[in-house]
Amino acid sequence: MAAKKKKNQEEILPQKEVKEPQIREVINAVFSKERVIAENSDPARELYNQGRYGSLLDDGRVQLSLLEALYLMDKKKLIVYDSKNKAVHFDSILKKSQKGEENIWAKFCVYKDIRNRGYIIKTALKFGADFRIYDRGIKPGEDHAKWVVFPVNESSSLTWHEFSAKNRVAHSTKKRLLIGCVDAENDVTYWEVRWLRP
Repeated sequence: MAAKKKKNQEEILPQKEVKEPQIREVINAVFSKERVIAENSDPARELYNQGRYGSLLDDGRVQLSLLEALYLMDKKKLIVYDSKNKAVHFDSILKKSQKGEENIWAKFCVYKDIRNRGYIIKTALKFGADFRIYDRGIKPGEDHAKWVVFPVNESSSLTWHEFSAKNRVAHSTKKRLLIGCVDAENDVTYWEVRWLRP
């Protein structure tokens, strides 16, 4: 039985028409040793400065995570080349990502959905979560992330122990816990978990 949503109920991650940073030209990058390094260019640094994609290296280049690179490739904002200057396609990077990370497709779907909603999403490995999400208008370093999110496939299951561990991670880092559930059509539904005192 589906629960009806109250009209005044707050949507967890409200949808927003996103104005992505205006990139005048496609950014070139190199795939090397499980990393994607964008060229040293104004558009690459603008992408970092406006949307906090990747991390800025000392030499002015931007290092992207594989998920960030996949997202930007999907948006036609990034072209990735290998060491022989041959274009590397989306499916190839996705396949290489699957070797090192389980559940990569669910993570990509959640990452893409969050970015499309206008939020900055970064990895949260040091917190024991998959991602951390910053509220709109907040960039990492300006304030703390509001949520930690764990992507799961709709067909997967969690034990109470696993669920409790995820909840403890969020509570100990003073963040809200989101479970991003990816269905067979790659749509994402979010479940927010909070501590309540009776």
